[in-house]
Amino acid sequence: MAEKKLSVRLPDINSHDADVEKITAVLLKSRTGEFDLESILFLKLRGLGIHDLGCIGECVNLERLDLSGNNVSNIAPLASLRLLSVLNLSANRISNIEPLRSCECLQNLNLAGNIISSVENLHCLQSLKKLENIRFKDNTYNYSNPVCRNSSFRNVILEMFPNIKVLDGERVVGRGSDLYQLCKDIDETIKAGLYKNGQLVEHTDCKPWVEDSYWEIKRSNNAIIDEAYKQFDDVLHECRLLNNRATHVISQTERSMSLKKQPKQYAI
Repeated sequence: MAEKKLSVRLPDINSHDADVEKITAVLLKSRTGEFDLESILFLKLRGLGIHDLGCIGECVNLERLDLSGNNVSNIAPLASLRLLSVLNLSANRISNIEPLRSCECLQNLNLAGNIISSVENLHCLQSLKKLENIRFKDNTYNYSNPVCRNSSFRNVILEMFPNIKVLDGERVVGRGSDLYQLCKDIDETIKAGLYKNGQLVEHTDCKPWVEDSYWEIKRSNNAIIDEAYKQFDDVLHECRLLNNRATHVISQTERSMSLKKQPKQYAI
């Protein structure tokens, strides 16, 4: 008689990621493969429904942390992450960012999509001398903060952080700011060229600058390079979203203009 083979299905470590509420040592070790929490340098915990940061403060050598798209309101455990240079806290429920005062190596901070209500809540960041890139709103995902509603918010922030180089994704100082302005001027020129006598002109001979496969990136086993690839992937994703939105707006505009051109019909 043929021998029966028993198949055992091992549990999927990531199968319950969507139900995570608290960061635990087991979760961190399973996602990074590191046995010691102090060995973790890069950590992505995006969109897991996290409420409690738990033992995240034990990752004292952490340099890059992505906690976007969760339900975090208390970020006190982050105060011990003094080597943190890149922190993404977008799309959470954070109003008090005082614990970030201790993150003295912070260079890149994303706070878009939270509930920061006043400029006074931001004074704690002024002691972070290395902070160069800060984001309070992100038009790509419609993320913002109540404090951004103030018409003078941008000018106030630039006065508070004179060393800032990038604010809300826009280069504000350095050679990059000139490039940003140049790109804006080019965009305006292109938009102006799309219209003739107030009507949208179709261009059928437009070709992409590079082939479709040009931007495809190759993976690497190196952790640092791999993290750079991931960030570049995120930027490309944002670009694709912006392109889709632009295409949709143009399509709506063309449809609206075509309807206006149709002669009115009257019933006899």
